[in-house]
Amino acid sequence: MKIEDKDLIRHHSIEYPMELGAPKFEPIQIQEKKDLMINVARSAARKEYDRIMELVHVLQKQANELMRRMEITEIIHQAEHKFAPIVGKTYWLINNKMTNKYELVKSGPNDWSAGHPDHYEYFAEVRCLGDQTWEEVSPYSTAGSAPDL
Repeated sequence: MKIEDKDLIRHHSIEYPMELGAPKFEPIQIQEKKDLMINVARSAARKEYDRIMELVHVLQKQANELMRRMEITEIIHQAEHKFAPIVGKTYWLINNKMTNKYELVKSGPNDWSAGHPDHYEYFAEVRCLGDQTWEEVSPYSTAGSAPDL
């Protein structure tokens, strides 16, 4: 049996079968399709959200490191030193209890053969960077905690 349709263009563009023997046609279960689509969308959005949050954590860590670098730089620029620091070389930030001032020194706490002077409180090993900021290579404290501004 053939269903008559005089408009051939319409006949070939209809989304349901018009002849016997045409491919099987079943209505789409709209709610099931919507549920599947929303689950796929949620999964993709969750994956993208997690990736963005990972980037946020990386940026937050970099921002914190930059703030610490600026704190160390401020302390060192206020500290006394009797030499011209070389970019890339490590030095030590101390509190000289005799003068009650922060100083930048070349000798670390383990560089002394008879132990470091008692009036030196070591806070951190620091390195001068090319942009004239300082980074903390490793914290060290004979006094407790590193100085804060």
